[in-house]
Amino acid sequence: MQQQALLPSWTAALWIVPAVVAGLALLPHSRLLAWIMLLAAAFAAGYSYAGWRAALRLADTLPPAWEGRDIQVVGVVAGLPQVSERGLRFAFDVEQVLTPGAQVPHGIQLFWFRRGEEAEEGAHLDPARLRAGERWQFRVRLKRPHGTANPYGFDYEYYLLERGIRATGYVRKDPENFRIDSLVIRPAYLVERARDHIARQMREALAGAPYAGVLIALAIGDQGSIPQDQWRVFTRTGINHLVAISGLHVTLFSGLVFALVQWGWRRSARLTQLWPAKKVALIGGVTAAFAYALLTGFAVPAQRTFYMVVAAALAVWRDRYTSPSRVLAFALAVVVLLDPWAIKAAGFWLSFGAVALIFYVASHRLARPGRLLEAAQVQWAVTVGLIPPLMVLFQQTSLVSPLANAWAIPLVSFLVVPLVLIGAFLGLAAPLHLAHALFALGMLPLAWLAALPAAVWQQHAPPLWTALVASLGAAWLLAPRGFPGRWAGACAFLPLFLLAPPPLPTGVVEATVLDVGQGLAVVLRTREHALLFDAGPRFDSDVDSGSRIVLPYLRAMGVRRLDGLVVSHADNDHAGSAGAVLDGVPVGWFMASLPAEDPLRLRRTDAQPCRAGTQWRWDGVDFRLLHPSAQALATYRKANDRGCVLQVEAAGRRLIIAADIEARAERELVSRLGRTLASDVLVVPHHGSRTSSSVEFIASVAPDWAVFTVGYRNRFGHPKAEVVERYRLFGSRLLRSDESGAVIFRLGPSGIDVAEERKVHPRYWRSGATETELISSSGTGS
Repeated sequence: MQQQALLPSWTAALWIVPAVVAGLALLPHSRLLAWIMLLAAAFAAGYSYAGWRAALRLADTLPPAWEGRDIQVVGVVAGLPQVSERGLRFAFDVEQVLTPGAQVPHGIQLFWFRRGEEAEEGAHLDPARLRAGERWQFRVRLKRPHGTANPYGFDYEYYLLERGIRATGYVRKDPENFRIDSLVIRPAYLVERARDHIARQMREALAGAPYAGVLIALAIGDQGSIPQDQWRVFTRTGINHLVAISGLHVTLFSGLVFALVQWGWRRSARLTQLWPAKKVALIGGVTAAFAYALLTGFAVPAQRTFYMVVAAALAVWRDRYTSPSRVLAFALAVVVLLDPWAIKAAGFWLSFGAVALIFYVASHRLARPGRLLEAAQVQWAVTVGLIPPLMVLFQQTSLVSPLANAWAIPLVSFLVVPLVLIGAFLGLAAPLHLAHALFALGMLPLAWLAALPAAVWQQHAPPLWTALVASLGAAWLLAPRGFPGRWAGACAFLPLFLLAPPPLPTGVVEATVLDVGQGLAVVLRTREHALLFDAGPRFDSDVDSGSRIVLPYLRAMGVRRLDGLVVSHADNDHAGSAGAVLDGVPVGWFMASLPAEDPLRLRRTDAQPCRAGTQWRWDGVDFRLLHPSAQALATYRKANDRGCVLQVEAAGRRLIIAADIEARAERELVSRLGRTLASDVLVVPHHGSRTSSSVEFIASVAPDWAVFTVGYRNRFGHPKAEVVERYRLFGSRLLRSDESGAVIFRLGPSGIDVAEERKVHPRYWRSGATETELISSSGTGS
């Protein structure tokens, strides 16, 4: 269901009853046909159930007419506020809408700016004021859920849908913004307040400690305070599962409580006569697992572990043996029933996959090795078995993971986590400081491993079938000793690594205008070369489109090295993420139109200035810089008008990336180059601002395709209506990144092929349309 462009109509559910009846009727005659019918009924039931849940969630929506308008609401801070450089982001449950006629979804996400932040005239905040579980009245401005859409990119709209967030926005400046109640007494809010209290206590106790964010994540699952450079070490060494709340942590905590309760209960003869110690301990262990999972945010790994603990406890309670596969299947069923959207989360596949691999190599084996050898076998199995999903999800896997985990798992799980829990839950600073010292000591060898050039294997995104074949090969390779030809399982991994996407033909260029919101980043690829023109915006020290969008796309496309990087000018929406790109991938030459004191220029002493007339040829494709000319550099002072403009030509087909040049620079280009500007594709200058796209410039370029790189409902109002109409009058076909997502142009001898990410991979949560609604609208000619 989560792969569909449309929600199913109710008729899909009509197949369930006939299929069940047919299956039961066929059972005495043909078991095979009976099972086929019953499986068909199960499939229809699951598909319809997921569609029904999605329809209910999508029905709670913000009408387009109320986007961007001030609305007064009353509600409760529903989750732990996430602190950033610019302010706080928090989930908000709307209880009452005070603005007459306004319709607001129950679950929204708000941003409250810090004092001094000027963006969008938001209200200013002292972050210490806001706490989970408080009831507030706010004046807010909202928009419907929207995120960037790029190949192999993070789907923010799906993320919001799964969490029940049906609108996002920010708190407006208003004297009537005030706290109504300091705490709303409801179970979910009490849990969030407890998490908030623990986080604040730990921040105070560990003030200034470099790994304070990690310890908070280990205690309550809040990873928002972990710096990006630390995440890089965790990812490169493959221990990031330990920094999240892993199932091992929940299991250890539950087992510890089980042992303590059983030990204490057995000390009393009267208590053991009232109730068996083992059953009381089971209740204690399950309760501990539930409480810990709740306090850590109830993410998929914690859910999976809790439901497995419940299944195992029920089996022990009834004195029955339950196979590990049934325990895992029970947990899987409960997770997807409660959260049908979990199926697309990376943690879902990695968490359940890791436990399945552990059961596979540790259960039903005749010979039991020693504990140390068994731990090594388990670690080897998890490392090998998770390579296929890691390649599909992230296009990379850590090669030093076995060594790093062999060191980190005992340290974190058996020393750091117990100390963190004691310090966090009892409010003691000493255990927290000891845990921090141990973790900091443990990071020394991990940082060394992460710094190794060969620490991580990265490659192109593999076809799905190669990952399935490799998974079967892993099962074969990890089979018990004596299984014939186990070594042959390794051969099944070869297609995963060796089957690279076909290279572009000579004389063809592929230009991907990435969707980075209000900004610009264009990847240009030929047969053997790759160029990045601008890198998109940087939002704060830990969030930028370079690491979130550009680098994942390059990795998925198999681009291990950029031959060149062009930064058109110093504005954040073009140059903000260039540093992250330079950190994340080797870059050959660097060309920019930047001031001499710009940090990027200082960082790359070999940086070349953009100059009109610079040209080069890659694989039969011509690249020419059209701007800035010597005259522009001598007379123009605005950074926009001194920016780089690139023209690319393949087999007579041309594309221009015009950055942020304005009308003055456009006139200079027209007078100097005239008909040479004529191009089939134009990445519109300055995102469709009124100061750009003059009539003379559009007439000279005469683009068949005009692409506006804009953020959804951006505060500048780009693209301006009169500019859009100007291109339409010249006959250009118009594309907007906020509507199309990433746009991919392929120019070559066969012409121009165009692909829009939102059309290539349509999903129901991006349109909210059901099949019935689509048919109805088609019937009316819409």
